[in-house]
Amino acid sequence: MATKTLTRPPVAPDTGSRPRPSKWIWTWAYTGAFALAALLLVVIGYLGAGVAGGHVDWPQLLTESEWSPANSVYGGLAMVYGTAVVCVLALVIAVPISWGAAVALSEYLPPRLARPLRMCVELLAAVPSIVYGLIGIMVVRPVIARIADVPGGDSLAAAGIVLAVMIIPTIVAVSVDALAAVPDRVREAAYSLGLTRREVVRSAVLPLARSGMRAAVLLGLARALGEAIAVFLVVGRADGRMPTSFGEFLDSLSHPGQTLTTKLAGPEPVLAGTSGPYFAAICGLGLVLLALVAAATVWGTRGRNRGASAERSPKFRGTPRMRLQRDRLTMTLRLGALLVPSVLLVGMLALLVTRGSSAFDPSFWFTSATGAAGGGVRDQIVGTVLLIATTGVLALPLGFGAGVLIGVHTSERTARVLQTVTVILGGAPTILLGLAGFVILSTTMGWGRSWLAGAIVLVPVVVPVIALTTSARVRSIPAELTESAMSLGLTRAQYVRSVVVPYTWPATITGLLLGLARAAGETAPLLFTATVFFGAPTVPSGIVESPVQALPTHIFTLSQDSGDPQAVTQAWGSAMVLVLITAVLLSAAVALRNRFEGERWTT
Repeated sequence: MATKTLTRPPVAPDTGSRPRPSKWIWTWAYTGAFALAALLLVVIGYLGAGVAGGHVDWPQLLTESEWSPANSVYGGLAMVYGTAVVCVLALVIAVPISWGAAVALSEYLPPRLARPLRMCVELLAAVPSIVYGLIGIMVVRPVIARIADVPGGDSLAAAGIVLAVMIIPTIVAVSVDALAAVPDRVREAAYSLGLTRREVVRSAVLPLARSGMRAAVLLGLARALGEAIAVFLVVGRADGRMPTSFGEFLDSLSHPGQTLTTKLAGPEPVLAGTSGPYFAAICGLGLVLLALVAAATVWGTRGRNRGASAERSPKFRGTPRMRLQRDRLTMTLRLGALLVPSVLLVGMLALLVTRGSSAFDPSFWFTSATGAAGGGVRDQIVGTVLLIATTGVLALPLGFGAGVLIGVHTSERTARVLQTVTVILGGAPTILLGLAGFVILSTTMGWGRSWLAGAIVLVPVVVPVIALTTSARVRSIPAELTESAMSLGLTRAQYVRSVVVPYTWPATITGLLLGLARAAGETAPLLFTATVFFGAPTVPSGIVESPVQALPTHIFTLSQDSGDPQAVTQAWGSAMVLVLITAVLLSAAVALRNRFEGERWTT
């Protein structure tokens, strides 16, 4: 009897379970990178057109300290000096505290304590720049006046201290993300060698997190260089002050000065008109500021690349007892650094609560303003939320796409160029963004005062933060994750969709909330493009000639009338409302980030 061989009929492959093509990924990423370059070109084009509209004596602008438009003398050296002093002082204060606090949060505290303490640090980012300026007027200036025995307290030192407090939450948040991306097995391997906690952090963790932590400092530097309103309120704005000796340098710290941003944020850009040598010199100062940001970015990028290639081995000095003592001392210092931003937050909240008690009256939130300094802030709240929400919707896809492109799909040289462009855009003074938006959107396109124009002007503030935090997280992806994805036959686009996007999403949310926290307090761009003090409807009905009222510009206008007690009370109440709104948005974003982050991929 013949036997029949049973054969299984061929089955078509299940194409439904295969990864879908993801060609749209690169369209998205290149769109984000193109948007970064286009936004920077708009700012440079605006400044270049201003320079071309008049004669700029560049040697005089860069080497002369006297600024006298009446005598046609435009020297910017004193402003460059003031900018350098203020930024260096801010970084000297902020970087050790921020890095120490970030290491304490990531390496020393259990998650149940680290998360609420990190939340406290990030809440500092909810304090808008205009509020920092008010606090600088009330707290920092009197302290400087008492210590240095100078009237008023307006000084470069006051500006540096205010900026240091402003950039601490940015550096801490991004540094914690960089430290969290270090695989736990690296720590376990280091501990198995008998290293103390200090030696594990120094020899195993920090070398892997250095890229992201230096990106955090670059973000802080970009914010310090681009900040205008807070510095404007405390620096004194005195032209032509240049020290000639070390003693005069120390003395200059406690006296009024001028920076590039305060000159650009003052009344002179408006008084200079739109052409001629005066306006050309103002635009030349803007180009000098962008060049300083570019130089700092290139230096920081080169330093990171050299440091990343060098292997560091643990160094043992002294007896085991001394090693343990050093370990305890380092732990004490880092935990102490973590207390600094927490104490700052408590102090600021206490000041806001005592001065802005009107914000706890529900009628203050739900009634519209009346007269010069009466009523509530209902319309200002609606306008602020509309601007923030629109800015976030526009900035998130652009910043995330640019960050993915920088971290995944570009060569090292191209990534460095894109990162330089990103940080330069982040360091562009917001007053320049406002002036460029006024010329292009409000005047050329005929929008006038428009809420959408204000949101578009705020996009360059948020996009660089998202792009840099995302790219730093992408570069920290463990090599085995990439190798495993490629071994499964995924294309680069599918790898981005399946691995990069889930891995980087928590850091992207961090960048988004930091960027929106900064945008929520921006005043200068909105003054020219989107807001009015009174007369705007609660909800705009269109785009053209549709202004809104916003809390930052409302506070700024009221703070100018310091002689009216009712205006001052209204300003502090409005500041408290703005802080509460930003804190709520920040808390929601942090909760969302923690939900996405979940367990570490690299344990």
